[in-house]
Amino acid sequence: MTAIDLSSPVAVVGTGTMGQGIAQVALVAGHPVRLYDAAPGRAQDAADSIGARLDRLVEKDRLTAADRDAARARLLPAESLADLADCALVVEAVLERLDVKQELFRELEGIVGEDCLLATNTSSLSVTAIGGALANPGRFVGLHFFNPAPLLPLVEVVSGFASDVTSATRAYETARAWGKTPVACADTPGFIVNRIARPFYAEAFAVYEAQGADPATIDAVLRECGGFRMGAFELTDLIGQDVNESVTHSVWQSFFQDVRFTPSLAQRRLVESGRLGRKSGHGWYDYSDGNGAAERDEPHTAEKRPQPAYVVAEGDLGPAAELLALIREAGIPVREEDEDHGTRLVLPGGGQLALADGQTSVEFRDVVYFDLALDYRRATRVALSASQDTSSQTLTEAIGLFQALGKDVSVIGDVPGMIVARTVARIVDLAHDAVAKGVATEEDIDTAMRLGVNYPLGPFEWSRRLGRNWAYALLDDLHLRDPSGRYAPSLALYRHAYASDKREGNTS
Repeated sequence: MTAIDLSSPVAVVGTGTMGQGIAQVALVAGHPVRLYDAAPGRAQDAADSIGARLDRLVEKDRLTAADRDAARARLLPAESLADLADCALVVEAVLERLDVKQELFRELEGIVGEDCLLATNTSSLSVTAIGGALANPGRFVGLHFFNPAPLLPLVEVVSGFASDVTSATRAYETARAWGKTPVACADTPGFIVNRIARPFYAEAFAVYEAQGADPATIDAVLRECGGFRMGAFELTDLIGQDVNESVTHSVWQSFFQDVRFTPSLAQRRLVESGRLGRKSGHGWYDYSDGNGAAERDEPHTAEKRPQPAYVVAEGDLGPAAELLALIREAGIPVREEDEDHGTRLVLPGGGQLALADGQTSVEFRDVVYFDLALDYRRATRVALSASQDTSSQTLTEAIGLFQALGKDVSVIGDVPGMIVARTVARIVDLAHDAVAKGVATEEDIDTAMRLGVNYPLGPFEWSRRLGRNWAYALLDDLHLRDPSGRYAPSLALYRHAYASDKREGNTS
């Protein structure tokens, strides 16, 4: 099945931000586009707004004046749904209410031709449930664009329970013909991105609620150590706390209140207080200066400490193995001892420095944990955690070691799994679980998470880099300390951790 022909009209119903963006994408691709909105005058206003954006594209040399004029000529506000009768595709972007969407598509079904593809841009409702109102749900699919639709490349093509394969393929090829990067997924709560991204927010909020660190420090660690484009607190301020919480709540409810998706009480209080983020002038951070910039506390950064005279590396440092080269480059002698003690360094005072593994410092004598980094060479900040029983000498030597490597150091509370490590482990787990349940392929999940939320690596890329057993072991340790089920590794991750890889000859 090929893409919809460019000569065929495409309709967009609903002319808010997403509706206008989708219409612009179809228009610039070369389709005649019909805009409809139930509110009188809004379709014309939307057409005017799209025309103004096309003007700006011309000013930026991203569109020729001739192409702009041709696009404007193809854009037509519709006075009624009956004006959409000859369209080959209708994309809905109206209010996120199941009854509203079902009624709209029931009406459209009696207007458009039998070969017209019907699609919803819903981000939180069931595609299957919306399509269930149709006499022919086989031609109904989800086309989930990301905001702003003209700029972000990802489109999730969602097959409902009754969607025909030919309809999903046609939608997929059409999105690709429009210059987008489509990914195919089954109709599951949150689809790909909003399902697998939940831990990015949830774990940051959990660390905050546990008094492990303040928002500015958590955000800085996620950015400067984890390699994420934005921290969870600043990103939810940008999205809107009410919007982000609504998606989280929808996914949680749709999974029958699965503890893995439990919403944050701290975020609930923020929403209740009216602090919705940038749009309200205050969220986790203060934006009251009016220019959109955040007034925030600086992240906790430790004062300068002397570097240790040497370190002893015991066992395999695993994902942190690169640290040994960095320590030597900083002029600090490293002695390696081939002992199977796990992932740790021994400092001159006898204290230990270990990669976050889901355990706590209070369980062991004189241990400081350090967080997972996307790339220890390029990271500019590293988080350390210690308990009240950690000696001041060990913490001082640990701080001094990472400062000698050119890193800012943030000391957080004794939080198992710390910040980046627990976040990445949970993202990896949800990704493996999604593949095992037929939601999407590994490749499409990696593509979706890179393009949809700008992750530095896809979950499966991360999983391969960290090693087969890493995420499972960390979550298993966390589950022992929090047996609520939130951190219980999925069966899919368990199978991945312990299955042999015959292609690589790896039976670990």
